[in-house]
This record gives sequence, structure tokens and C-alpha cells, in this order.
Amino acid sequence: MSNCPLNVAKPIFFWQRLLAATIFSSSLLIPFLKTQPAAAQLTEYCQLSAPQAQEKENLRLSALRGEQKEKVRYQQLLQQHSQALQECRNRTWPQLQAIWLRLYPCDVQPGAVDQIMDRIVNRGYNEVYLEVFYDGQVLLPTGANPTVWPSVIRTPGTEKTDLLATAIQKGRERGLKVYAWMFATNFGYTYAQRPDREGAIARNGKGQTSLYVVDNGSQVFIDPYNVEAKRDYYQMVQEILRRRPDGLLLDYVRYPRQAGSDSIASKVTDLWLYSEATQQALFRRALNYKGLELIRRFLSKGYVTPGDVGEVDKLYPQEGEPLWQGRNPPAEQKSILPPTQRQPQLQFELWQLAVAHAMQGILDFVALAAYPAQQQRIPVGAVFFPDGNQMVGQGYDSRLQPWDKFPNTLEWHPMAYANCAGADCIKAQVQRVLNVAKPGTQVIPALAGKWGESISNRPPLEVQMQALRQLAPQLRGVSHFAYSWQDPQHDNQRKFCRVQ
Repeated sequence: MSNCPLNVAKPIFFWQRLLAATIFSSSLLIPFLKTQPAAAQLTEYCQLSAPQAQEKENLRLSALRGEQKEKVRYQQLLQQHSQALQECRNRTWPQLQAIWLRLYPCDVQPGAVDQIMDRIVNRGYNEVYLEVFYDGQVLLPTGANPTVWPSVIRTPGTEKTDLLATAIQKGRERGLKVYAWMFATNFGYTYAQRPDREGAIARNGKGQTSLYVVDNGSQVFIDPYNVEAKRDYYQMVQEILRRRPDGLLLDYVRYPRQAGSDSIASKVTDLWLYSEATQQALFRRALNYKGLELIRRFLSKGYVTPGDVGEVDKLYPQEGEPLWQGRNPPAEQKSILPPTQRQPQLQFELWQLAVAHAMQGILDFVALAAYPAQQQRIPVGAVFFPDGNQMVGQGYDSRLQPWDKFPNTLEWHPMAYANCAGADCIKAQVQRVLNVAKPGTQVIPALAGKWGESISNRPPLEVQMQALRQLAPQLRGVSHFAYSWQDPQHDNQRKFCRVQ
């Protein structure tokens, strides 16, 4: 990676100046030059100037009208801007700069995806994180969608329109890498409406499913141990990968975020352990009958008493201490101490087992979702909140997001969305992740903001980027949430327009 300042151009040697002067003074080349787009001049953030962006947009519109000469010039300009962007990013921190993008039904209109990708290049981005599964919808054509989820694009006449494949193609034509960004354990409300999938929905010990603890009712988190849910998701990942995206990003790799006192899971009934598949998987962690019986009692009541410990001893007198995966009590403790002395430690260890089991479900689900992409050598990243795995007092953040246990074979995409009107809290979140990341882990922080102005109490992206570079110049990539924040007017036009 180059250490040159952002605003320092590469030196131009005397012979290069002399050659350029000789060529451009030649009258023989004037007609040729008039047919070529002007050379791209990029800013310190690898962005195109407004006149250059407008020139490209004018050519795009002319090409869309069928003007053949303008179409050729437009394609030339795309190639030129692609090369200029690549060269700029190679010498400018960060080398990978991505933006998060959602497409809408209106984007099936001719030229719409071209316009979006052009604007992304104009802003200096060389990667796009394209949302392909969210809110219970998948970005597959209705005519080629074997999944259990409805397609994002359901307009009559678009049954064969593959917006995902189009976006990947249009991105690559401009030198952009296009990642498929997917919700993971959040399957969406449409999944909850299926009577045949009721058993796959996550349940806590208060008689609630995940559908009823999220304010807007759009999020439905599933039991990550449920075989049917895993099969449904795996099939969808395979369909997405048929379009050969440049990477796969897994978002919502966690349990629901809850509000108020429920934001902290401090007892077993707060955990999403009460669906059938999760319970059976938890029971299988027992290593003897004493362990199994105590796990059952702890799950059903939320605690165990000295009486429970004594009863279990009598039920299975031939066994020593209750055992389950990860439990290795000291030899001198084996059923010698009375139940009153053993109960506190057993209850604490049962709580730790329950939390670990819930987290392991997330880790296993991520491994399953990543597998088909990794088999094809397509990079996979996990998106997470830097504070989503924290202990809070005697409890845990209700999201139970075990990102610190993600392998370094995944890209780590921490959402550094801290909001304190400055960049210090953002830096602190990224620093926390860097402190935990194993050697070789590619950390690509996600920042929320807008170029040139503050938004939602967050400083401009320039300020955030400078702070991040100062903190961790070794980072190769950064992403920005989101296209809709960068250009809200264009995003709203696309979101609410009518397909012609």
C-alpha cells in the first residue's frame, strides 16, 4: 500500500512532459482527439468532477436513445473511468472502498442500473454490496425462483428479468466488484406466514416468538438449529451463487435486538432456546444422565435448586458429577459435597452452557451459509455490531452476536455506527474489533454517513475516513452505508416510481 498523502499525484518526469507536448501539438491528431472523451481527473478521494459525471450521464442518455456514435463514446468513457478509478484506488487509502446498495422494482427500466453504477464509480467506489435477500424477499426473477421466499421484483412482465445478474454485469463493466449482501438468521415476515415453517421460528421461554419482540413486525428470526430453515437458506445461497457474485456478505447473524430491560439477557427464559430443534440440540450436549436431567430442569424452570441436585443424585446413583460438553469439574468435587454447596456452581455453569449453546447456533449457521461460496473460492464476509457480543453485568447483550468467534477465513465487517457527533466513538468501536481479530483477518469497517455534510448526528465521511486512517492505516478496505444516504433524492425516485 502506498504511503503517499491523499492529495499528492504521481511525479511526471521530464520525458513524459516532452512526449505529451509533442503529441498534443500535432495537428494531424486533432480530428482523432475530438472523438475521444476527456481524460478522467479524479479528486483526492478518487471522485469524478461534476462536469465529467454530467458528460457521462449525457452520453448514457444518448446511447439509451439508440445513437450509435454516442453509445461507442459512452463505452469508451466507462473503460477510461474504470481504469482511472483502479489506478487511483491502488495509490489511495483505502484500496477497497465499497457502498451498500438496494435495488427496487423500478430499476428494471432500461438504463436504470447503468445510471446507478455510473454514480457509484463517480463517487470513487470500486466495490458494491448489493442487497439480495432482505425483509423476506429475494432478488431472483419470479420465473427462476425455487426458494420459499417471494421475489423482490413481482411486476407483471418481469418474470425473466434477472436484476441480480444485470447488476453484477453492469458493475463489472465499470471495474466494480459486486458482493451479494444477504440477511442471515432474519428470514422476514413472509417466512412466518407459512404454516409449514412455524416450528422454525425462534422462541424464548416467555412464550414469545421472535416476530413479537421487534417493533416494526418485519423481522422474523429463525431457530438456527432447525434443519428445515437451514435447508431453505442453503438452497437460496446456491441460487444467488449461480449468478457468480464477487463475494457473499452475511448480515443479521444474530438474535433480535430488544428494547429496555429486555436488551440484556440475564436469565435462561430470555434466550431463544425454546424451539424444538434448539432444545433437542441442547439436550444432546449432555454427557451423562445427571447432566441431561439438570439441563431439562434448568430449561423448564429457569433455575435448579439444591433439591433438584439431590434428586438427580438419587435418580442416577451410579454416576458421578453431572456432565455436559465443556464441563470438567475438579476430581474432589465428584458428588462428595452436599447439594446445597454444589447448586450455585451448577446453576452458573448451566447458564453459561445455555448462552454458549445459543451463540454456537449462530456460528454453525454462518459456517453452513458460507460453505457453498467457499467451495467456489468466493470470499465470504460477516457483518456485525462491535458491541453485539458484550457482557452487561451478569447478563449478555440480547443479540448474542459472537463475532469474536468468527474464523479469520471470513472477512469481518464491523458496523461502526456509533453516534457521538464526532469520530472518537467510531474509532473506539473499530479499535475493539482490531484488538480481537486474529492475525490474517481482513477487517473492513462499515461507516454510516454522507460526503460533505453531517447526517443523523454523524460527521461527514471525510472526517470519519481521516480518523480511521489515522487509527489503522493497515486497513485495506472501508464501506459506506448507504447509497440511499449518499443520494436520497435519487433513491426515493427509484423507490416510489411506477414501472412503465
